[in-house]
This record gives sequence, C-alpha cells and structure tokens, in this order.
Amino acid sequence: MSAVGEKMYALCEELFPINRSLTGDGVRETLEILKREIPDLEIKSVPCGSKVMDWTVPKEWNCDDAYIITPDGEKIADFKERNLHVLGYSTPVDADFTLEELTEHLYTLPEQPTLIPYVTSYYKERFGWAITEEQRLTLKEGTYHGVIKSSLTDGVLNYAELIIPGESEEEIFFTTYVCHPSMANNECSGPVLSTFLINYVKSMEKRRYTYRFVFAPETIGAITYLALNMEELQKKVKAGFVLSCVGDDRDYSIVHSRYGDTLADEVLVNILKYHTDGKYSDYSYLKRGSDERQYQAPGVDIPVVGFCRSKYHEYPEYHTSGDDMTLVTPAGFEGGYEVMTACIRALEKNGKYRLTCYGEPQLGKRGLVPTISSKETYKQTLHLKDLIAYSDGRNDLFKISEIIDAPVDEIIELNDKLLAAGLLEKVEE
Repeated sequence: MSAVGEKMYALCEELFPINRSLTGDGVRETLEILKREIPDLEIKSVPCGSKVMDWTVPKEWNCDDAYIITPDGEKIADFKERNLHVLGYSTPVDADFTLEELTEHLYTLPEQPTLIPYVTSYYKERFGWAITEEQRLTLKEGTYHGVIKSSLTDGVLNYAELIIPGESEEEIFFTTYVCHPSMANNECSGPVLSTFLINYVKSMEKRRYTYRFVFAPETIGAITYLALNMEELQKKVKAGFVLSCVGDDRDYSIVHSRYGDTLADEVLVNILKYHTDGKYSDYSYLKRGSDERQYQAPGVDIPVVGFCRSKYHEYPEYHTSGDDMTLVTPAGFEGGYEVMTACIRALEKNGKYRLTCYGEPQLGKRGLVPTISSKETYKQTLHLKDLIAYSDGRNDLFKISEIIDAPVDEIIELNDKLLAAGLLEKVEE
C-alpha cells in the first residue's frame, strides 16, 4: 500500500469530530479544512429561505451543547462527548421532565442496543436526544433536566465547488456530502476521496475533459446546486459519480443510474469487474440514495451513478455511533481511490478507433508481438489481436473490453501501442 491511503485516513480523522449538519459552523469548518488542501476551492453560500425548485433552504442550525441530568445528578447524552447525542436540528430547550415526558424525546435502536442512532428533524421543529437502548433501560423514575443549547437563524447554506478545465467543455462530475456529524464512513470518507481525486486530476499532464467537483449538504445541497446550475450540467456532464461510504474495506458497490445505461454505469462496472475479480455489489436505482435521486430525477437526468465501498443502509454501523474511525482503514480509502482514478484514466482514453490498413497488420516488424511463434506467444498476444479485430469504428474501448473480456486498463495500454505505431485512427463522433 502506498502513502495515499494513510494520508486519506489522516484527513478523515481530522474531519471526524466536527458537528456538521445541513447548515452552520460545522459545514463551514469542514469546507475550510478542505480549502486548506485545495486552495482554489470556492466556498459559496445561499440565503436561508431561498426557494430552490420545490424546496426552501431551511434555517441555519448550530448547537453548542446538549445533555440530560438524571435524578441522581449524572450527566448523560452529553453532546460534548459524542455529537450524535443530540437530535439534528433540535430547537433549544432548558427544562425539567418526568421520565415519561423525557421518553417522548429520546431516540434509541432497540435492535442495536449498544449503539447511538443518528437522528434528524430538518423540516419539522422538535427537540430530542439520542442514547443507547441499554442506557434507556437503566433510567428510573424521577425528575430529569434536559438542555439543548442550539439556535435556528436566518443564515446561509454553504457548499463548495471546483471546476478544473480540460481541452473540452464536456465534463466529468463528482459530488459528495458535507452534512453529517461524527460518522467516518458515511460522511467523512466522501469529501476525503474527492479531495484526493482533485489532486490527481490536477497532476494529469493533459486533460481531455473538464472536471467538476461539488461538496454539498445531502439532498437540499444537491437541489440547491441544481437550481443554480441544472442547464449547464445537462449540457456538459458526460458521466458523474456520487461518492459516499468509500473508506471501509469490506466491499465495493455501484448504485446504477435510473435505467443503468449511462457512460458512468459502463465505466464503473468495467473497472469494478476487473479490479475486484467480480466480487462487488451491484445495486439498481431502486436502492439509490439522496443525491442520486436529485441528479437522476425525471427531467433532470444528469448521468450519475453512486460509488461506495460498503453501501449506505447495507452495513450494520450505518447511521450509528458504530461508524467511527475503526470502521474505515487506509487500505479501504486507497481501494476507493484506485477505482476512481482508474475510471478517470479510462474516460480520458475512451473512444472509437479504426484500423488504418486492410487485413491484419504485420505486428512483428513493429515490435508489437514476438517474432517467434508458439502456443504461449499466441496466448500472450490474443487480446491485442482481438482489439484489432473490433477496431472498426463501431465500438468504443469499453464495448471492446466487454466483447473480448479483458480489463479496459489493458485495452487502453494496447490501444496506445497501436496508435503509436500508426495502426489506429480515432473516429470523430
């Protein structure tokens, strides 16, 4: 494993403690850390109350503290120990409760009794605390004092974007979330992967495509971004990827576009098939998440797919306190990075090519095959000859990869050799 996985893990560790939500200081702190890594990242704001498509940007929420004092004087549900203890977007409260009254404002996971659930109420005002079911069962009758020091104000929703120009105005689009509190895989991993992909794209000597990266709150952030940029995205985006839950090392996953027929579907399936020896999870659009719903909504139709390691909703620690820094690993981060950089390389090189001569070219005199022929050399050169057979201007490299059952990375390498030898020409589409 190279150093990239360790560096990604370290950045995730820095982001993990921050109390993020749809809006507020936690989002701004997160984006400022990312801007330190990516100085040309543009942080933008949209006023609360703004109408964005069928939605309204909610008030800005911040929370400084939250806790419950038990009848015995013990402090529980302490926000400063674990920010998941407060219901996201809770209104402020400072009051006494009977146990029965308090229970109406407590959230637990009976089926996972040792874990704190992540619970929110973005669009209806209420207050509450999240604790483990084990702890709830120990509570006894008496007077409890509950405190939530929060505010809901007419502030702003923040998001960030970076557009890296290429030779073409056609774009490859990456988007990820910056709105969840301390959960490592579900939240912190996506912004970390996007940050390192930005540095990878910047390091490319030549870029065919323009690359657009967006960091935004889930759902309302995507809707806000679409309200401001939909026509441009529809015109320019060739393939897009929603990055979430990309730091663990248990699985690789694709969540397909609505009909599973976009260039993004094609490239990610190809890379995952050969990167994992076919051991990845393949989910239809029916298993989609929040931002896939927005970018693939009817009439919007931005060609995006979701990419995860273990998919949201599918791993047991999802949306709980179990999604901590022990769930993500440097190897997990690096695996996600390798898949996405392979997708970028494949998209950059993809196209339809046509043979420049009639009949099979003489490959030996060009040093493309051994000049001694044997059963072994035949096997070694079969993919090269198969590539030539289907280089008739009808098939792009992904299609040829599928036809001859060879990784697109290998097809690209062989294609480059044939181009250098003058045996192929690109077909303009």
